[in-house]
Amino acid sequence: MKRLEGRAGVTLLELLIAVTLLAALSIGILFSLRVGLNAMEKTNARFLANRRVLGAQRILEQQIANLIPAAAQCMAAPGQGGPSVRFFQGEPQAMRFATTYSIQSAARGVPMIAELAVIAGAEGRGVRLVVNEIPFAGPMVAGRACAGLIAEPASNRQRIQFRPIEVGPYSFVLADHLAFCRFLYREPPRGEAPEQWLPEWPNPNDWPTAVRVEMAPLEPDPARLQTLPLTVPVRVNRDPNHFYATW
Repeated sequence: MKRLEGRAGVTLLELLIAVTLLAALSIGILFSLRVGLNAMEKTNARFLANRRVLGAQRILEQQIANLIPAAAQCMAAPGQGGPSVRFFQGEPQAMRFATTYSIQSAARGVPMIAELAVIAGAEGRGVRLVVNEIPFAGPMVAGRACAGLIAEPASNRQRIQFRPIEVGPYSFVLADHLAFCRFLYREPPRGEAPEQWLPEWPNPNDWPTAVRVEMAPLEPDPARLQTLPLTVPVRVNRDPNHFYATW
């Protein structure tokens, strides 16, 4: 019995089997953790992409819906003011207007001049939609975007010829990797003619009744939220150069 008790213990074969099982179990746990972390990372990336799309559409909707009926005073010469005209630029690839909604302060900040422009994407792939925000401090500030005035003989009024929108380090990218992006403007019905969508807003006497932003992703992904066309009604019908009666 003493001889058997002295020889009791774990054999080398049993030790090798235990180490092998422990190593296999550790590898399985690490592999499961890696798969779980990769799945969580993909889910977070998808969530952020969807949130970015929703955020861009919300910013566009709020900025256009909170349009201010502002006027711009074009500078006839340095230090000299010019005539006061409606401040609104409506082109297929560019849009300028004054709004009470900004990206940084939402609806709680000061009025801003929103400059929306469609530019080429990175490495020439698709296009992107960018926005500049400039504090709006009156017609003189809005007049800085004026490059001249164009006479409208039919209406006996003038409209602004705008300067090109400059994109710089402070420009905010609202949407990227787009196949196309363009703006359309809805003209109110006139007489028997129904309302229609115009690729450019040439009327200096009216505001568009709605703005439509048409865009589509460059590489559609069914697993993610896609950028969709956005139609925003414009409820402004006030003329900034008209003095309304007060009661």
